[in-house]
Amino acid sequence: MTAQPSPTTVRPAARPRVVIVGSGFGGLFAARALRRADVDVTLIAKTTHHLFQPLLYQVATGILSQGEIAPSTREVLARQQNATVLLGEVTGIDLEARTVTAHALEESFTQPYDHLIVAAGAAQSWFGHDEFAEFAPGMKSIDDALELRGRIFGAFELAEVAAAEGRHADVEALMTFVVVGAGPTGVEMAGQLVELSKRTLAHDFRHITTKDARIILLDAAPAVLGSFHPSLQSKTKASLEKLGVDVRLGAMVTDVDELGITVKSTGRDGDPFEERIPAVTKVWAAGVSASPLAKLLADQVGVEVDRAGRIPVQDDLTLPGHPEVHVVGDMASLHNLPGVAQVAIQGARHSVDEIEKALAGKPTGAKFEYFDKGSMATISRFRAIAQIKSIRLTGFIAWLAWLAVHLVYIIGFKSRLTTLISWFVSFIGRGRSERTITQQQVFGRLALERARREGDQGTSASRS
Repeated sequence: MTAQPSPTTVRPAARPRVVIVGSGFGGLFAARALRRADVDVTLIAKTTHHLFQPLLYQVATGILSQGEIAPSTREVLARQQNATVLLGEVTGIDLEARTVTAHALEESFTQPYDHLIVAAGAAQSWFGHDEFAEFAPGMKSIDDALELRGRIFGAFELAEVAAAEGRHADVEALMTFVVVGAGPTGVEMAGQLVELSKRTLAHDFRHITTKDARIILLDAAPAVLGSFHPSLQSKTKASLEKLGVDVRLGAMVTDVDELGITVKSTGRDGDPFEERIPAVTKVWAAGVSASPLAKLLADQVGVEVDRAGRIPVQDDLTLPGHPEVHVVGDMASLHNLPGVAQVAIQGARHSVDEIEKALAGKPTGAKFEYFDKGSMATISRFRAIAQIKSIRLTGFIAWLAWLAVHLVYIIGFKSRLTTLISWFVSFIGRGRSERTITQQQVFGRLALERARREGDQGTSASRS
């Protein structure tokens, strides 16, 4: 029996210790906001990078590389002398002892703190059907995006093989792409799948016509982009349908497997019915669930997490009875704030202000005031929508605004420059520089198809 390594304790610092959990928008912006503070900052995250999550769908569809939207956290903070980056998945937070415990590879370590900012974010939710994840990956991590890239481009490759062999039913299943969830991520993914099939790949194959690919966007809600103004919702739906996307609202997913998806809808006569859609490639862009750390904290302070697993916080983003602990971003539940990057960024800056007041002996407890800078979503090349308070933009102007805003929030000059070049190549021309997929992904799908065919043949033989 192998002995388990004993947890090691990081040596206490002489200055006030601020520990930050998570390297997303909340965690990274909090660390950078503390760059001039007379404190020791320790950022603990389970990945080595900061992820610009709104652009994950562009990695999945070959526009951007993962490096352009996921710079190394250590490199970003390298020149910040008061910051230390530790790789580890936080598994415990002891509010009474003021310690954070994390696990990295084969070792655990415990980091004490004087002030704590928890910004561990949220993960994809399959609404209690986690078994769907194997067949319909989410859109919350670099691993998800690269897996989807392999499945998307691999589907076209396998369709070419199936068409050459005359297996038309397989071609149809391989060239049907289903996106579940009609929020911004789902809408953007559906639009890019159309661009990919109708522009980028239009001349690359000999046995299939990629323009014939079916793109289906499903959502149980009655409208696309539920948080936007109804006029923008209707314009987005009309634009998607004009592009050729099959938008199906009021459609609830009841089952997902390797070769298809089952959807429950309501017919024109008002009666419910189930439909099986043969589709090898499915993308899950619906639902999020807060980090389990929210529940861990909630149990210690005696509150209940909400349906999305978020912990209720006080108006200043702290926990009841623990003014030294701040929770920001997707983990926190406060006044129905949306789970967007700006909430995390502004929350991080507010928490840092409160920490600096506490260190200076000034009164704390200021209410967090969120300034809504608006919402945006792209539909396709040169098409987008933007909602900034009472101002609503559509079309090319909204698309330019979307480009500018997203470019500003990409970390690092090098990443901004390469992203701009990649956008120019993809949007002005037809090319996409990130179309590489691994043999493992391609042959994995080939093996799946072969196993299915062999199973069908075996069934036919037994019947005969």
